[in-house]
Amino acid sequence: MTKKKRKNSLQSKIIILIAEILVVVSLLLVFSQNFGFGTQITIWINQLTKPSVQELDITGINSSYAVLMQAGTGKVIGDINGDTQMYPASMTKIMTTIVAIENLSDLDQQITLTNDMVADLYAQDATQAGFQPGETAPAIDYLYGVMLPSGAECCRALAVTIAGSEDAFVDLMNQKAEKLGLDNTHFCNTTGLHADNHYSTAKDIATLLHYALKNDTFREIIESPYHSTQATNVHPDGFTFYSTMFKNLSDTTVIDGQILGGKTGFTSEAGCCLASFAEIDDIEYILVTAGAYQAGTPHIDDAVKLYNRLGEASSVLYGK
Repeated sequence: MTKKKRKNSLQSKIIILIAEILVVVSLLLVFSQNFGFGTQITIWINQLTKPSVQELDITGINSSYAVLMQAGTGKVIGDINGDTQMYPASMTKIMTTIVAIENLSDLDQQITLTNDMVADLYAQDATQAGFQPGETAPAIDYLYGVMLPSGAECCRALAVTIAGSEDAFVDLMNQKAEKLGLDNTHFCNTTGLHADNHYSTAKDIATLLHYALKNDTFREIIESPYHSTQATNVHPDGFTFYSTMFKNLSDTTVIDGQILGGKTGFTSEAGCCLASFAEIDDIEYILVTAGAYQAGTPHIDDAVKLYNRLGEASSVLYGK
């Protein structure tokens, strides 16, 4: 075969391969949109076929720690002390929730909250979702109670039910952290209440959220502005609780996108914290901030500011 024929043959093979890839991508997109195969396929396709912002200046914010990450690839595109240890406060509950989901065989399993589960939480003035000792509710309602109103009693109920004790459940959390490569993370409890040896980094929390968002149940929970529980023996009409992020975010829209969900946190040692994610020009990004001590909602203000900045950068990228 002559060099010219070999070259033409190679070019033909490349063209056929590209055409086949495009067909597969198109089919995956159709399936993901029409047959409920989950959002991850769509995210992957958008990341593969559309350009995304590769680097962003995230300075000039209230928070001392911040990491901005592409959700599709896990690539960090903005960093402020991202590898520096800090206290994660209630962002801890992201790990509590995903470990609970992965260890529950039935999301409708009935769980009864007991006095022993919550006695010390009252003494610590921990945030509650609203379940009462003696109340029986399905696991799914407790999961929403962990993530939306940041209910400490929900963390305990799930932990004790799944692992027999909070300490045993925390062991599962630390094992998961090790498996995910969160080398600068260590948990002492399920709630994020302060402990000197309970720490993480902005990058580790971003990596954790990147992992958790692959789970459809977790994603559905964290994207919910509110949740109404099923009827229980204590609340015969059920009751409703609200996301601590969404209730302080009057408008979820940002430039060329929308903030989709997030988990707030606060202790006096951690400051205001927020692990969130947004879709900008059909590409998802994850933002984790911590260590904001200004009055008001400095963590939410930071998220809106940086997602708008990301939208501006994306507009330039697409020549808008």
